[in-house]
Amino acid sequence: MAIPKIVLFYRFTPLPDPDAIRLWQHALASANGLTGRILVSEHGINGVVGGDVAAVKRYVRGTREYAAFADTDVKWSDGQGNDFPRLSVRVRPEIVTFGAPDELTVDENGVVGGGTHLSPQQVHDLVERRGDEVVFFDGRNAFEAEIGRFRGAVVPDVATTRDFVSELDSGRYDHLKSSPVVTYCTGGVRCEVLSALMRRRGFEEVYQLDGGIVRYGEAFGDDGLWDGSLYVFDGRKTVDFSDHAAVLGRCTGCGAPTARHVDHATAEGRAQTLLCAVCAPDA
Repeated sequence: MAIPKIVLFYRFTPLPDPDAIRLWQHALASANGLTGRILVSEHGINGVVGGDVAAVKRYVRGTREYAAFADTDVKWSDGQGNDFPRLSVRVRPEIVTFGAPDELTVDENGVVGGGTHLSPQQVHDLVERRGDEVVFFDGRNAFEAEIGRFRGAVVPDVATTRDFVSELDSGRYDHLKSSPVVTYCTGGVRCEVLSALMRRRGFEEVYQLDGGIVRYGEAFGDDGLWDGSLYVFDGRKTVDFSDHAAVLGRCTGCGAPTARHVDHATAEGRAQTLLCAVCAPDA
């Protein structure tokens, strides 16, 4: 019986020929029957793909055979078998779209000038030492935080990752510039860039949750500083780290607790909207 798996990974490293990497990655993923999304730029690679576990293992081994990707941190999770509609491998100016490619510098060790990486345990140690001084700063789109976030986190009102630059430049968070700030996101890639952007703007003590919420959930589940469900950009929509995950979201239709996002038509277009199974039974 096929066992579906999903892998999430990224690597910041200079790539002199992104299109050659795109062609190779498309061939490697296609040969193994995988679907998902892979972005390549001169700054590195960012991907999430899924398929049968044996095929995914072959793909990961093949990707790591390229010297620059040899130590890439790959995060594994259970899939459903139909998590992505197709395979997409594209070259873009950025592997995560902040709209600020000229502000990012990478070398063979990763992002230059980013925040200090902290493991989940080191985050706990920091909170134990510094207490309420520590500020958790959500590096995701605001709707993702509706169903899960670190307790007491600052959640910027951003609809897309591109909005972060103007948010930081607005001065709304200048009062945090002397505080210990821990940035976090799903798997870590957005925080690699966000923490560097914050440091360039005068934030003095910036950290990054290494491996993102995914690694934190593996370490502490729902028995630490995280509350709720993790939004993911595939057919699963959400991931829970235990059988006692808090339900933070509220249905926009009736107010009932829910962690269920629905692609819903609004006056401004389509958006991810919290709707329970009663209010949107066919979604």
